[in-house]
Amino acid sequence: MRNKIAVIGDKDSVLAFKAVGVEVFDATTAEQAQPLIKKLSQGDYAVIFIAENLAEQIPDTLAKAKLKPFPAVVPIPTGANSSGFGMQGIKADVEKAIGVDILFNK
Repeated sequence: MRNKIAVIGDKDSVLAFKAVGVEVFDATTAEQAQPLIKKLSQGDYAVIFIAENLAEQIPDTLAKAKLKPFPAVVPIPTGANSSGFGMQGIKADVEKAIGVDILFNK
């Protein structure tokens, strides 16, 4: 049964998640994040949050992960310098699921 939540990112960005019971995994480069996504996808994780800056560097790995129902791999912004990559992905997924842009109406 998939019932765990994980977050991948640099220590400063993900430390707060640990306080609420989420398992945190330190990664600062794509080379560290990619094997973590693959490893955690094999486990009992329902959701894997990944720092947006890392997610941008591994689009192929994220695309493969989206082909499976679990775990959901969700990019999250980790600072004031958000590129919007995570929101673009959510917008695309919502449009694909329901056929219309309900988030931004553009």
